[in-house]
Amino acid sequence: MGWLFKSRYETELDGIVNKMAMNLSNNYKDNAQSDLRDLIEVFTEYKEKGVLKDKTIAQYEDIIETYKVKLKGYAHKDQKPFWT
Repeated sequence: MGWLFKSRYETELDGIVNKMAMNLSNNYKDNAQSDLRDLIEVFTEYKEKGVLKDKTIAQYEDIIETYKVKLKGYAHKDQKPFWT
């Protein structure tokens, strides 16, 4: 029921988070990294415009930090080939 009261900004941020989670679960590493960059960019823009509530800002800051840790070193280019 919480989604009924979300702003369009929160809905957009949630969409990016969901896309990133899906890319992570499908092992699309580069896409997940790109989604994280998009999330940070959009979140920062909305935060600077003042369109997000303090509670929402704290929530997305936590989400971003969690994904930064999950995605650290998480890219195809960082993988060693199986033959080495």
